[in-house]
Amino acid sequence: MPEIRVTPLGAGQDVGRSCILVSIGGKNVMLDCGMHMGFSDDRRFPDFSYITRNGRLTDFLDCVIISHFHLDHCGALPYFSEMVGYDGPIYMTQPTQAICPILLEDYRKIAVDKKGEANFFTSQMIKDCMKKVVAVHLHQTVQVDDELEIKAYYAGHVLGAAMFQIKVGSESVVYTGDYNMTPDRHLGAAWIDKCRPNLLITESTYATTIRDSKRCRERDFLKKVHETVERGGKVLIPVFALGRAQELCILLETFWERMDLKAPIYFSTGLTEKANHYYKLFIPWTNQKIRKTFVQRNMFEFKHIKAFDRAFADSPGPMVIMPGYCVQGTVGHKILSGQRKLEMEGRQVVITPTLPPPALSHACCDTAAGVMQVEYMSFSAHADARASCSCGQAEPENVLLVHGEAKKMSFLKQKIEQNSVGKPRRGRACEGGFSRACADRARHLAEALSTPPRGQLLYAANGETVTLSTSPSIPVGISLGLLKREMAQEQALKELGLAEHQLRFTCRVHLHDTRKEQETALRVYSHLKSVLKDHCVQHLPDGSVTVESILIQAAAHSEDPSTKVLLVSWTYQDEELGSYLTSLLKKGLPQAS
Repeated sequence: MPEIRVTPLGAGQDVGRSCILVSIGGKNVMLDCGMHMGFSDDRRFPDFSYITRNGRLTDFLDCVIISHFHLDHCGALPYFSEMVGYDGPIYMTQPTQAICPILLEDYRKIAVDKKGEANFFTSQMIKDCMKKVVAVHLHQTVQVDDELEIKAYYAGHVLGAAMFQIKVGSESVVYTGDYNMTPDRHLGAAWIDKCRPNLLITESTYATTIRDSKRCRERDFLKKVHETVERGGKVLIPVFALGRAQELCILLETFWERMDLKAPIYFSTGLTEKANHYYKLFIPWTNQKIRKTFVQRNMFEFKHIKAFDRAFADSPGPMVIMPGYCVQGTVGHKILSGQRKLEMEGRQVVITPTLPPPALSHACCDTAAGVMQVEYMSFSAHADARASCSCGQAEPENVLLVHGEAKKMSFLKQKIEQNSVGKPRRGRACEGGFSRACADRARHLAEALSTPPRGQLLYAANGETVTLSTSPSIPVGISLGLLKREMAQEQALKELGLAEHQLRFTCRVHLHDTRKEQETALRVYSHLKSVLKDHCVQHLPDGSVTVESILIQAAAHSEDPSTKVLLVSWTYQDEELGSYLTSLLKKGLPQAS
């Protein structure tokens, strides 16, 4: 019996070290290969022993796919390929391919050169790993082998982030990676075809969060920044160097310009500076506004933002704004969890979320401890609960939640009504059947009855395998007796008391022809008959011409007697042929000999 097996090796019911093993149609694909930033031992890497305990990884895995360049999705890649021993193809988009090694080397320097950590990959390993990468373009169907194909879709989130469809025969899985359904100031919204996969694997980072208006959050953010600067304080924004940094830089740059403010804005040198270079290089991946205006003014060339000066951090009155998710174990997570005293760089820092500006300033001047006022504002590029409920854009039959916390997944399960969910833990298996329509006819009837097929919505802990049977079953709401009988579509519709509706597209083509409409139609027939030898071209008694299901009629022009109007009509299924015929007729008809 055909089945799809999914085993999270990381980020099953947590955030960090995203890594998912998918077995589909006899093929094995690993989705992402991230590391957990909260650990400094082997726990930071996914448990690759779940892939295979016998034989080489390269013999077992058909390919590895990386969704984007964040380290919790690609950080373990050099370790996996150069130290564990995978030697097969690795697929990612061009921006991810360009930025990934920069982030990996930056983190390696911190972990090895500064902290002295062992069992870590080297600079050469990063280079050797990237040699195995195959870059893919959006909407490009890539044949991994004779049976396995993958296709990338725009995910928003960060530059180069992509959702991937994995297909073997009639079975398919879509992996969203991290995505964002809301366009921001530098990236567009995620988008995917109605590809109707058997299984959608999607993130649930903000499964219980429904954000307020983005415009309101931006206004609140700018107000707090402005107030702090006006009273002589400073604002520190700890944020990812790639993605959120550019988003907030564009927001601040625009506000500073509009308000004619003179206070300096600094960003960290090094990684953020390199990131800005790549954003300029990959303009086609940004949103429509930036693509339209970048020739006149590149939004990533900031006039008001300068390189960071470390001495600036020691002046009194800081406010820390954290515009995103903070992984467990980090300083940011401790602050947001309510911890009020921290040890940072040999100094004790007191966190005061409610102190008014005068008291805050006084405390900073009179004590040895630093005092910070902390505001949490979400500018995350992850989908919130509302957007996650829109994951049905691809019309999946089943949904598997990953990259989130178990309790939050349970909440999201209730919100996604067209599917249902399960959550396996490490070392345990979860099985469940799910439905694909028996035939297009059955799916059409199910939709007409407003009873779409129901599947499962699942979530799995690291190391737990989810098994889904891909055998066809009957959609809910369809009479079992009706589907057990073979009948024509017209008869099925009649028994259900439904009328069939057909959508057709019509395009007008103007031709200079002084002859009568019937003669023009005959000329069209003769021309198409000679050109389209592989198609059935007919001239009907009413004077119209058909090419397969495409209908062509000639009519008089309402104002110009020497012009005839050809009405070319086709169904959605014949859109390609209809467009070709329209282009062909627009070139005109050959002159009669």
